[in-house]
Parts: sequence; structure tokens; C-alpha cells
Amino acid sequence: MRWWGVAPLFLVLAATPAAALECRDDLALFRWEGGQAQFNIEIADEPAERQQGLMFRESLATSAGMLFIYEHPQTSVFWMKNTLIPLDMLFIDSTGVVRQIQADAKPLDETNLPGGDDVLMVLEINGGLARRIGIQPGAELAHPRLDQTTAAYPCP
Repeated sequence: MRWWGVAPLFLVLAATPAAALECRDDLALFRWEGGQAQFNIEIADEPAERQQGLMFRESLATSAGMLFIYEHPQTSVFWMKNTLIPLDMLFIDSTGVVRQIQADAKPLDETNLPGGDDVLMVLEINGGLARRIGIQPGAELAHPRLDQTTAAYPCP
């Protein structure tokens, strides 16, 4: 597959050339055919952090998100209980590939939002943002918490 430059819709996301990107725990780097993006992220890797997530927050910066990281791949289901802002949820496998997206999840909705099996990570970003910038299933995440020997997009 060939990866192209930054799409013009990335006004609020970093438009940094791929060579200048760095892999850090607080950044989620994505690439896909036709674009790339980076998000400043908080990590939720402890059970209490994952349970709290983005509950009760009244806003989320456009270039921000929360990355939920599990100890091993598993079946993942989210909901929006006590979550006040609409979110997109990107369900990511152990190679860093986005396998499913739950888009525009409604605030305070307790409906189960399944992410599928073999989910290692889930990135929550502002609702509708994935569609606006072009992130779809198949997009690849570079992050240091992925096994770099099997990552589809190893850290630059």
C-alpha cells in the first residue's frame, strides 16, 4: 500500500511530515491511504482509569483523545454512561490496525457499543471527527505500547 501526505482537513491536527513524527506515550500517530493524523492522548491502562474514561468531562480538544489499553486482546464493548460529549471510538487490534469505529456515540446513552473481538486498544476522540478527517477501518496506529515487531505501523 502507498501512504500519501496530510489531507487538507487536518487544520487542527498536526500537519507534520512523517519523518519528523516521534513515537511517544502521549501521542497517537495514524496513517491511512490519503492521510495521517496525530492526537495528544491520555492513557487509560489501569482498570479504574478505563472505568472512568472521559466521564463527566464537558469538552475535549479537537486534537485530543483518550487511549484505553488492555493487558491482552479481548472482546470490547463500550457505552456512554455519564459521558457528556459525543465521541468516536476506534477499536484497534494488537498490530495497531483500526478494525471498527463506533461513530458519533450519543452522550449519556447506555446502549452497548460493541468493538469486536481481539481489541487491544480503543481511542476515543470527538464525535464525527474520524469521518471528517478520513479515518476508517484499516487505518494504522503507531504507538510505543504496541509490539513493534508485529506493528503494522512501527514507531518512526
